[in-house]
Amino acid sequence: MKLVFKGPTPFWADAFCSNAGMILPRHVFVPYSGARSREAPANLAPIGTGPYRFVEFKPRDFLRAEINPAYHVPNRPFFDTLELKGGGDAASAARAVLQTGEYDYAWGVAVEDDILRRMEEGGKGRVVRGRTANPVHIQLNQTDPWTEVDGERASVTTVHPFLTDPAVRSALALLVDRRTIQTHIYGGQAEATANFLNAPPQFVSPNTRWEFSVEQANQLLDAGGWKRGPDGIRAKDGKRLKMLFQTRTFTFFQKIQAIVKQACARAGIDLELKSVVASVFTSSDPGNPDTAAHFYADLQLLGRILRHPDPQAFMREFCSWEVAQKANKWTGPNIVRWRNDEYDRLWRTAEHEMDPVKRAAQFIRMNDLVVNNVAVIPIITGTGTFAISKTLQGFDFSPYSGPLWRLVYWYREA
Repeated sequence: MKLVFKGPTPFWADAFCSNAGMILPRHVFVPYSGARSREAPANLAPIGTGPYRFVEFKPRDFLRAEINPAYHVPNRPFFDTLELKGGGDAASAARAVLQTGEYDYAWGVAVEDDILRRMEEGGKGRVVRGRTANPVHIQLNQTDPWTEVDGERASVTTVHPFLTDPAVRSALALLVDRRTIQTHIYGGQAEATANFLNAPPQFVSPNTRWEFSVEQANQLLDAGGWKRGPDGIRAKDGKRLKMLFQTRTFTFFQKIQAIVKQACARAGIDLELKSVVASVFTSSDPGNPDTAAHFYADLQLLGRILRHPDPQAFMREFCSWEVAQKANKWTGPNIVRWRNDEYDRLWRTAEHEMDPVKRAAQFIRMNDLVVNNVAVIPIITGTGTFAISKTLQGFDFSPYSGPLWRLVYWYREA
């Protein structure tokens, strides 16, 4: 087969492996194109050419697959069936591998180091870690989540009542104590960062810095005209700096929320904390207002996964045409609703730039625009932490997909 692109395409893999482009069987999906896209049966029963084919799938519960007899690599994979279990929490997943041996592999077991060490004493499995470039960050809503327009809150036709004020955004960036978060929450499982884009090295900006300073945050807010009221909360033009800060239920994230709330209180900002069950917060249900994509809050804490060594798809998240909204059933990746003409031009240029030096400079500039405009506040990049049975062999870690990229070569040692 020969594939010909219409123009220069440095990220050629985008057509095969990103959210923007995947090869799909036309006869299966065409009857469900457009408004009926969510009704396609193949959404929950994918058809592909991988080592396994789907047998049964229940969202947020389990997935069962069997070996694909037509797989292109002879005598692979080694296992006839595969079962994945969802739900629960990180500690329970780790325990099922390290202590009980009920499962062979657990993904993303972000649990305190001392707890994992005690679990490993069970002798059934071991903990495997690898550095990733996945940023945990705070998003600042650019739209008004409290005003409804045509049945939609956080509409792109609205503007946030105070988060568009540079003084407020810059103050919030100074009130995130990354060092404490890295040291006392994640231990050796994270690294503080000022960048949203943290890999590969040629794309990492050297221009950004992070700082924690309650004093400077107070100075910025004073200069911006935000005065403390009798209750200590700042206000300006009748608007009080009271914000809803939401995230998914996850011990590490709740601890981050608490640290940020404490610092904000010292600067006259009142944060109300909200935790949403992870299966709801990360879902794509267009009818559920508590999803991250709806963003019906002022701030939200999220983690993002860099899935490719090329950042084209990853940085699509801030393109203006990708805004999550009612019109696209909140499927757009730009859930912060940030829009910037220079950013849009840079992304479109990088899409076809074949000079690697120029292209790297374009992505660095994109990162700097996002960070310096405080559309998001990067906090840390995490370490991928996995639990694997001591009998499993054949895996290797990738910062873009963890150990699963070599699943076809996994085997059990007697």
